[in-house]
Amino acid sequence: MRVLLVGGSGFVGTALARELHDRGHEVAALSRSPDEADLPAGVETVSGDVTEYESIAGAFADRDAVVNFVALSPLFEPPRGTSHEAVHLGGTENVVAAAEDHGVSRLVQMSALGADPDGATAYIRAKGAAEEVVRASSLDWTVFRPSVVFGDGGEFVAFTKKLTTPYVTGLPGGGRTRFQPVWVGDLAPMLASATVEDGHSGETYEIGGPEVLTLAEVAKRIYRAEGKSLVVLPVPMVLARLGLTVMGAVPGFPMGPDQYRSLQFDNTTADGDASVFGRDPAGLRTLGDYLGVD
Repeated sequence: MRVLLVGGSGFVGTALARELHDRGHEVAALSRSPDEADLPAGVETVSGDVTEYESIAGAFADRDAVVNFVALSPLFEPPRGTSHEAVHLGGTENVVAAAEDHGVSRLVQMSALGADPDGATAYIRAKGAAEEVVRASSLDWTVFRPSVVFGDGGEFVAFTKKLTTPYVTGLPGGGRTRFQPVWVGDLAPMLASATVEDGHSGETYEIGGPEVLTLAEVAKRIYRAEGKSLVVLPVPMVLARLGLTVMGAVPGFPMGPDQYRSLQFDNTTADGDASVFGRDPAGLRTLGDYLGVD
């Protein structure tokens, strides 16, 4: 199958490129700077910006399937001059239009747990609105909603370290926000199967890892892997909101009020869909195993 990965030079995109390439499919990775990615030899690279239709449209010719990964991180404020709406919603509108214009039949959309056009953060709202665009299209679509994804090259561990300090740290609400981290090495084969196999059209899959961890538990595992202990002190949520709102107005500061709001709700799924792809949810790789502390 001839597969185009839009945003294919990113963390999950490169993992899927390797998986599809190993399965014998023709893979092309489209992004603004695809040549900088660690992609397997034989994967085609295409330059383009999803917010500009004409820059990406030609890459969709003669493709059997498209996977849309393009996204801004929910963990940090968008770079100046762009927005979640422009990239997630506007970019998805361009991806869908290009696929329809060039006769691509299948689209896999990378979304997020909790995606909702009326959600609490700009990221969640834009992801939800993008899902509506995908579902309204004429394509055979599949939507993936993973929890946070970890692995080599991912940002979840690095973000947690940026948010904390070793030995003693403060976390909003004591770090009670819950996550269900999923390893990229488990997620990529599921994405590949949904892309190249039949039977997934019109489905929305929520994917979480084998354990639910609070942010405090995540931080403790990360520092334990470095041989360091960690005591978490609760920061009242009202103070976290005030601090991130004030600092978010400072040019260059990477977080803002949306990051506070994202800590107000859990990032978990009650009934993950890994079993659809022949995987026992309890058998997926844990964050602790990846860090070497299980």
